Amino acid sequence: MALDGKTDATYLINEVSQRVVLSQKRIREYEKGGLIRPVREAKTNNRRYTEADIRQIQRIKTLIHKHGFTVSCLRYFLSSAPCWIIFDCKEKETCPCYSTPHTPCYEVIKKADAYGGLKDCNRCPIYLNRNQRKMALLDKK
Repeated sequence: MALDGKTDATYLINEVSQRVVLSQKRIREYEKGGLIRPVREAKTNNRRYTEADIRQIQRIKTLIHKHGFTVSCLRYFLSSAPCWIIFDCKEKETCPCYSTPHTPCYEVIKKADAYGGLKDCNRCPIYLNRNQRKMALLDKK
């Protein structure tokens, strides 16, 4: 089902929960923690998730459950590390963000006329956490 007349499929939280093997409560916690931002249906306010959202949830799940990140640690990581590292990008060499690692990806994509990856930057975890205090990773301050 498309929310805006486009052919992009979206999924309810129960469908996403089954696909990513996480509880609906955990997915809502990711949203509350500023890691995802699903689209909301206008009439029902139900969360609707795109394929890009599902990929983000899967990567967040990996970072938290397999690599030991906490939500607050992951929010800091999102504001400090390049997007291709966070999302384990397989196409980084062709992405305009890769060639400008010190400029936030949402700024590069806006200038590059919405590169074919995550086009909806205002829903990307990196954009959602852009106001986190930034400092060099592993800085001892």
